[in-house]
Amino acid sequence: MDNQIFADLDTSPRILLGPGPSMVSPRVLRSMTTPLLGHLDPEFLKVMDEEQALLRLVFQTRNELTLTVPGTGSAGMEAALSNFIEPGDPVLIAVMGFFGERLAEMARRYGAQVDRVEVAWGQKFDPAEIEQALKAKKYKLLVMVHAETSTGALQTHVPEIAAAAHRAGALVVLDTVTSLGGLPVEIDRWDVDIAYSAAQKSLSCPPGLAPITVSARAREVLQNRKTPVANWYLDLTGLEKYWGPARAYHHTAPISTHFAMREGLRIVLEEGLEARFARHRAHAEILWEGLEALDLPPLIPLDYRLPTLTTPQLSPSIDDITVRRRLLDEYNIEIAGGFGPLKGKVWRIGLMGFSSRRENVVLLLSALRDLLQSP
Repeated sequence: MDNQIFADLDTSPRILLGPGPSMVSPRVLRSMTTPLLGHLDPEFLKVMDEEQALLRLVFQTRNELTLTVPGTGSAGMEAALSNFIEPGDPVLIAVMGFFGERLAEMARRYGAQVDRVEVAWGQKFDPAEIEQALKAKKYKLLVMVHAETSTGALQTHVPEIAAAAHRAGALVVLDTVTSLGGLPVEIDRWDVDIAYSAAQKSLSCPPGLAPITVSARAREVLQNRKTPVANWYLDLTGLEKYWGPARAYHHTAPISTHFAMREGLRIVLEEGLEARFARHRAHAEILWEGLEALDLPPLIPLDYRLPTLTTPQLSPSIDDITVRRRLLDEYNIEIAGGFGPLKGKVWRIGLMGFSSRRENVVLLLSALRDLLQSP
């Protein structure tokens, strides 16, 4: 094979308004140019400690076992399930879209006896539905998605559902991949046992780390496992020794990605959680109003619509793929299409973290108006 020398990397300056990754602050990008340290260097261990403290503030928890696992949000999902499922464990999955489906498949692969409680894509659960399903048997875990990225639906009433699960003797696992940093996530107040997220959505960091937090109740279950955790790389019993006082070697950490996560979390807290949530909501409302004017009404009712991810409904006259490709080629704006039962019926527009800016919303609406009116 002939040797090839490729040109310098020169990617287009995309405006990322899809379901992730979101755009990244220049401050975060600059942090990644910090010279590398070793993964056991005292200065890097200090960065890890700071990252951990910042994560607790963003998760709104005092959980000692709070850290990031290497990988994207799916790694957080794997960690949340693999550490708490042993072969034969009964697990109840609340499925309201694609990522509930993925949770059910992962749990099955780890040997769980999986039962499902389901609603149609675009709907959310009434707490009574889940409470009734919990009566079928004694479940070890109840697993649900807080913000379903495939539909734009928010699962409200998490505290009531968590309370029902605890009355039934189950631990609560909550997917906060599209909500953490963009709308309220209150782990301690809601009494959630295990929650995970992703760097690349409302936290506006590059993909590569997945935050996870584990309550004392769940940590005791983890420590009393009868079998080893089936996923070595994401085994929290090993990872906590690296993050904790022992500083025992576990893996070579992605150093620059941790620098980015620390800086991204600092930005979240400098803005303030309440101010950040208000910004996401305000820009989402501008988007919703503009979409309605373009005859692209959001799929999800207002009372449980995500401010971080909107799914406008498409009329049959709209060529989904062509419009999105022209949006990318002519305006450098990325949005995503629907999939599963929503394929060709909705778009998925993300306003997360650094992407949630008024100028981005105005530009997107102007571009869509132009594209939908032109042949």
